[in-house]
Amino acid sequence: MFGRGNTQLIACIFFHSPASLFCFLFYSRDSSVEMAAASRQRKSKQSKGSLSSKNDSGVSSKKNQGTWNLSYLLVLGVLALIVSGLHRAHVSNLFESDRHFSHLSTLERELAFRTEMGLYFSYFKTMITADSVPDGLHQIMRDNITEYPSTINTLKRFNLYPEVILGFAYRFYVTVSDLMGHQTKSCWTVNRGENLSPVQSCEGLGEPAYFYVEAVFLLNGLMMGTFFLFGTYLSDSIFGGLITVACYFYNHGECTRVQWTPPLRESFGYPFFILQMFLVTIVIKNHKSSLKYAFLIAFAQLAFMLSWQFAQFALLTQTLAVFGTYVLQFISSLTFRTILLGQTIGLMSSFILLFGNEMLLTSFFACAIIAAWFVVLLDGYLAKLPHWTLRLVSQGVIFLVAALALKLIIGKLLQLEDDAHIGEIFKSKFTDFQNFHTMLYTCAKEFDFIEAETLKKLFQTLLIPSAAIALLMVTFRLLKAEVSSSSEEQSKGENGTSKYDSSKTNYQSKPNADLVYHSLQLLAFTAMALLIMRLKLFWTPHLCLYSALLASRQIFPLGSKSTHFAALIALLAVMGFYGVANIQHQRGIVGEFSNPAQEELVEWIKAKTPSDAVFAGAMPTMATVKLCTLRRIVNHPHYEDAGLRARTKLVYSMYSRKPVLEVKANLRSLGVEYAVLESSWCSRRSRPGCSMPEIWDLEDVQNRNASPACQLLSKKPEPHFKRVFRNNVYEVLKLT
Repeated sequence: MFGRGNTQLIACIFFHSPASLFCFLFYSRDSSVEMAAASRQRKSKQSKGSLSSKNDSGVSSKKNQGTWNLSYLLVLGVLALIVSGLHRAHVSNLFESDRHFSHLSTLERELAFRTEMGLYFSYFKTMITADSVPDGLHQIMRDNITEYPSTINTLKRFNLYPEVILGFAYRFYVTVSDLMGHQTKSCWTVNRGENLSPVQSCEGLGEPAYFYVEAVFLLNGLMMGTFFLFGTYLSDSIFGGLITVACYFYNHGECTRVQWTPPLRESFGYPFFILQMFLVTIVIKNHKSSLKYAFLIAFAQLAFMLSWQFAQFALLTQTLAVFGTYVLQFISSLTFRTILLGQTIGLMSSFILLFGNEMLLTSFFACAIIAAWFVVLLDGYLAKLPHWTLRLVSQGVIFLVAALALKLIIGKLLQLEDDAHIGEIFKSKFTDFQNFHTMLYTCAKEFDFIEAETLKKLFQTLLIPSAAIALLMVTFRLLKAEVSSSSEEQSKGENGTSKYDSSKTNYQSKPNADLVYHSLQLLAFTAMALLIMRLKLFWTPHLCLYSALLASRQIFPLGSKSTHFAALIALLAVMGFYGVANIQHQRGIVGEFSNPAQEELVEWIKAKTPSDAVFAGAMPTMATVKLCTLRRIVNHPHYEDAGLRARTKLVYSMYSRKPVLEVKANLRSLGVEYAVLESSWCSRRSRPGCSMPEIWDLEDVQNRNASPACQLLSKKPEPHFKRVFRNNVYEVLKLT
């Protein structure tokens, strides 16, 4: 099925690196020229072999061939690798400065991975401490520690393929290094002062935590190189790639959290999403329609979905954006089918490799794909409608109705509520709806509406104004082209011709399809970020990417090239006024991780409790207990499962106003032996109505006037509990 050239293409794209994309650009160049020639033939009716007329983007084919030659790709490669190295070094230095990671003990490094980070890192630890790789996989796939007494497949539930792959890579690295006599780490004693005992600290890739975070930083360094290529390709200018990178660095704190939270799923997943969007852009811009491109999209999407459970929601916006591009007739049904096929293969492959994760089948993403296929299959019938606006409305209504109907039907058939909290969160944004679970989310500022301070920062660096200007110019260009196209279409209609070819059931595509797709994608990301601040991690980087269009001579053909570039240099200089200050602020953050209270808790648990003891408590603390002590826990921070949410609600009755006896019964029903109580959770709140007792008051109406159970337990835990440990932050209560 694949020729020699296609085989080479797949081989070089297999590894996600900036260099791999050169292969894709190089091997797609010839077919891109053929597409441009075909487009010229439709527009100008010149001979098939003509190379002198302009293609859809207004660039001659000879110029296109000269631009994307091997020497040009070599320059791009060098620049991409430089950018990759700079970003890897930047995030690594920020992480080190924030925690002084190189001088922490093994235990302190594990304590530094709080909440979800600790949970994910614990499975990497399982993989490298197991007797063998198969034994590590068995422990991960039959885990009775994380949600005791249940045995769960955590590889299915938590998207742990990054930990499995890194665990295997670490074991291989250590084994080979030992055989070669290579020293993988160096250790020394660190005197911590402040009445803390000295600890041994080790530095080097032989140290598990070092190996793990360095792999994350390397991946995100390569992501920046890919981002540079993406901006260059979208704008047809190296200057566009440089603008993308500069904007990203100037707004680094609003673009990513990898420098502070390397183990989070987004640190692994987002780089592959950038790659997948790049591939989709290439397919749309060059109007590709072959199985080869579908498989390439599927591969990048598979890596994205296996790394991050949130991938389905980001990909849903992509499906909507590509569908919008299709119904506006900027891409043909064949090109749309190629992308849909890639998304479908990626989704089904993820479903299989995640051992039948039902949440993928009930997702809006899966329903949107099926609905889109349904619209495409009706393409021949809808094309017979008398006017294109009627076709557009019909396609949109069919898609929306089909997607919603499928969501309801599949959800009822499988009776799954794992993603019900997502709908409830959005419902709480627009209504006065509130319950226990939505309040746990929306009381955290990451899930609140975007902060005014964030918007202020993005305006100060001129990121929002730059993207807005590019969007206005793109819109103007598209509208101008549509007016011209409508006049031509009207003329064709009078001559009895149609834009629809019934023999091929395929619309003729329009130029600038990639601009339409990215405009719709940007609007989708904007809506997501405004509603949930955490999702600015999709929006802000896309603003950087969209700003690359300022360097496009296709969109800004004003003045000479030198004048244009001079204006861009001036823009970057003005951006840098606040942008450089942001970088300096980040690099000025100097800290040293220390958590003596939690370290004391962990050491006590390891020394004073049985190895099969069962613990319950606040979700972030339970992740630490599981990672550092390997004790069994009944709840954890991965909140995307309906059963886990129900468990956590029972555990958090410690912070309600329920009678202490009822709290004990709730914990006993889960098999809990020790409860970790944090008195600060009784009183702290991010805003009025967000303390734990206040959140409980929404549903526990009958006990609203009672004292919180956590206060009563802290004063006198007897007779239902016995205090066995206490420091200035934590109490451990044993159920009597």
